Amino acid sequence: MLTLGDVRIVWLRGGRFRLDGGAMFGPVPKPLWSKRYPHEEDNSIPMQAYPLLVLTPTHRILVDTGLGDKLNAKQRRNFHVHEEWALDESLAALGLTADDVDLVILTHMDWDHAGGATRRAPGGEGEGNGGSSPAGAEERIVPSFRRARYIVQEAEWEAALHPDSRTRAGYWPENWRPLLEAGLVETVDGDAEVAPGVYVHKTGGHTHGHQIVRIEAGGETVLHMGDLLPTHAHSNPLWIMSYDNFPLTSVAQKERWLGEAKRKGWWLTFYHDPFLLAGTLDEEGRWVRTVPGALGWPAQPIDR
Repeated sequence: MLTLGDVRIVWLRGGRFRLDGGAMFGPVPKPLWSKRYPHEEDNSIPMQAYPLLVLTPTHRILVDTGLGDKLNAKQRRNFHVHEEWALDESLAALGLTADDVDLVILTHMDWDHAGGATRRAPGGEGEGNGGSSPAGAEERIVPSFRRARYIVQEAEWEAALHPDSRTRAGYWPENWRPLLEAGLVETVDGDAEVAPGVYVHKTGGHTHGHQIVRIEAGGETVLHMGDLLPTHAHSNPLWIMSYDNFPLTSVAQKERWLGEAKRKGWWLTFYHDPFLLAGTLDEEGRWVRTVPGALGWPAQPIDR
């Protein structure tokens, strides 16, 4: 937990999985990135989906939603999922339920960030995306947070509803169609204050309408950069992912926002890093004032 004045930030259990390290570090050679981030013999690296619950005096805000409960057996195998989505249990530990969430901010609509935006209806059957339901049965998918407004950049929403050949693999209709049908989506265009002291800023880069979240509280600033800064090892602006659809935009936006975070001592929070939940960077790019993750900080190699 990170406490800033009267605002608390709590990381929830959205699922743990592994992805290919080469894809996660894109143009960075393995001899470099492997010194900064642990990997296994098959070149996969540990990844977490950590939705951030931001508790303010006026709102309960969820930033991204985890993997969700709709992955089929093939998808769980391909993504090496070894800890399931447990958002309900995480909220219950805080004395809350999904109905207590007021706002859901989606940094973007990829499956690992928006998967928990919807869920199988109680008693639902079937295998989810790409799966099959028993004969005569039809799986029903419903919004996970039925009282919440879902905040998405207008450009990202349009990209999800009308994907191209590259983005179609990440934008799954079962993650957005129930939200559209329920009228829960609120699109913004560019920068906006979505709750007192909570701002979104459109960056693009990773996706067409990717947005980041800035929180002002207790005289400090927290910056959540989503997939522009997926792990602590991506703090070099040139270290981007091969998943980025607009890599030069990612570099430019990272230079802008990380530069400001360093100069002003802002907290940086992570969604995908099981080693580090939050930290601040000094002018030399060293992590100081850290909040360790479930696997501990500093990260130690796991293949040696």
